[in-house]
Amino acid sequence: MQNQPLADRLRPQSLDDMVGQAHLFGKNGVVRKMIEGGRVTNMIFFGPPGTGKTTAANIVAKQSGMTLYKLNATTASLSDVKDVIAQSQNMFGAKGTLLYLDEIQYFNRKQQQSLLEFIEDGRVTLIASTTDNPYFCIYNAILSRCAVFEFKPVAAKEIQKALLRGLDALNAESGKAITIEDGALDFIAGVGGGDVRSALGVLENVYSIAKKTITEEDVHAFTPACVGNFDRQGDVHYDLLSCLQKSIRGSDPDAAVFYLARILEGGDLLSACRRLLVIASEDVGLAYPQAAILAKACTDAAKELGLPEAALPLSNLTVALATAPKSNSAHDAYAAAKADFLAGLGQEIPVHLQSPLFKGYKYPHDYPDHYVKQQYLPNDLVGKKYYEYGENKTEQAAKAYWEKVKQK
Repeated sequence: MQNQPLADRLRPQSLDDMVGQAHLFGKNGVVRKMIEGGRVTNMIFFGPPGTGKTTAANIVAKQSGMTLYKLNATTASLSDVKDVIAQSQNMFGAKGTLLYLDEIQYFNRKQQQSLLEFIEDGRVTLIASTTDNPYFCIYNAILSRCAVFEFKPVAAKEIQKALLRGLDALNAESGKAITIEDGALDFIAGVGGGDVRSALGVLENVYSIAKKTITEEDVHAFTPACVGNFDRQGDVHYDLLSCLQKSIRGSDPDAAVFYLARILEGGDLLSACRRLLVIASEDVGLAYPQAAILAKACTDAAKELGLPEAALPLSNLTVALATAPKSNSAHDAYAAAKADFLAGLGQEIPVHLQSPLFKGYKYPHDYPDHYVKQQYLPNDLVGKKYYEYGENKTEQAAKAYWEKVKQK
């Protein structure tokens, strides 16, 4: 048996050998089409571990004919990047240099900014990978120069293909003819939570104790009680967080608590807290304004308590948010206002709102009901409506109040 992990020994050498990520590398995959069209651009691969990011970078380099250099941001420095540039400049006849920078989130802002000069002048083509959400951890100037592609957890049926390939390889190496029970194959494929590398690691360990057939009993001896794919240093499993939010938005407390349990049992307290804080404002919003206060109190308590007790205030919060009335009126108002701003509107604000004189400004507190009609929007947006009152009791009460005041 070799010391090199089975996953590395079986690493696919072509796009056709990859399992999962069909949306990127399948027959109609966007990255595949780009490569086959002769274009390799700067890219960011993000998603859970064991989903093929490093493998994809290897294959892209091979098919493009570019020289591949690999660095890991957990141990590399900017001088290592410069060494790669120096080496590539000494090569003759090369089709270009492809730098694969794994775990780019561990490069600080200054280090990431320094990469710009190398990718802007074409000295290197960058493929960076991260298990964190790139829009949170990667410098905007890098993001704007890269195509961002999401790697999703690999489906169990796809992992089964890799496992059977791995079993054939192990048999060939050992000269044995060990088989595997269907139930054991299903269990290994599912236990990794979409992580092919993890599943192959389980298979290799189980193979070492099997006699003629790998059984479910053999498999259970090598698998943890908690299953699933979690990156505890980042945003965990993005789909689970999305499921949590969608369940609360859909007012389903049962599904919401289930996804909360999966996230917390995976050990990711902070991502759960962040997402619940967002949900309170994005999905419950003005229908129950106290939701934001409740969310802050419960998440603060959870972080002070730590796991496992943190599950108590967070489950209270999750059920409260799921059963609360919903409104995204403020969210939609902001999105509409943002769209106008990005379209170049609203540049000229009213004179009476401009400092230092505020000439002509009327101070609302000097008027009955603390209201006086005057222009606030920029001149080219006068009369524009961004906010529409929601149908819920709270916003309708506010609507009735202001209609009464403003119609006096």
